[in-house]
Amino acid sequence: MKVYMPNREWPEHYKSVLNELRKITDPVTGGDILDSGVIAGLEVKDDTLKIWLNFESHAEYNITGASAIAYSKIIGDIIERFALVKFDNVYVYDLKNNPVGVFENKKGYTIEDLSSEKV
Repeated sequence: MKVYMPNREWPEHYKSVLNELRKITDPVTGGDILDSGVIAGLEVKDDTLKIWLNFESHAEYNITGASAIAYSKIIGDIIERFALVKFDNVYVYDLKNNPVGVFENKKGYTIEDLSSEKV
């Protein structure tokens, strides 16, 4: 995992992911999730994306109220933007490395396969 820092020099294959993450809005601050500090780290490999969010999923203040709704929306937006579109496997973790969002393309289908008659 690479710790997310805004001014860090990122490898080329990370830049497209970071550009896409900038399009996801943090419902609490209204800014993007990179500027709002939601992203703690990420790892980009061939067909797998792993993202760590800056919260603890088992902390009481994160499982009730607006925080839980905000993180749930962010997790859903991440998976929607990247799963099958750019990566076969997308994993979202909290700071304690607990999986809070998982998408695995176990059958090996692509989005093009699902929209055609092949399946």
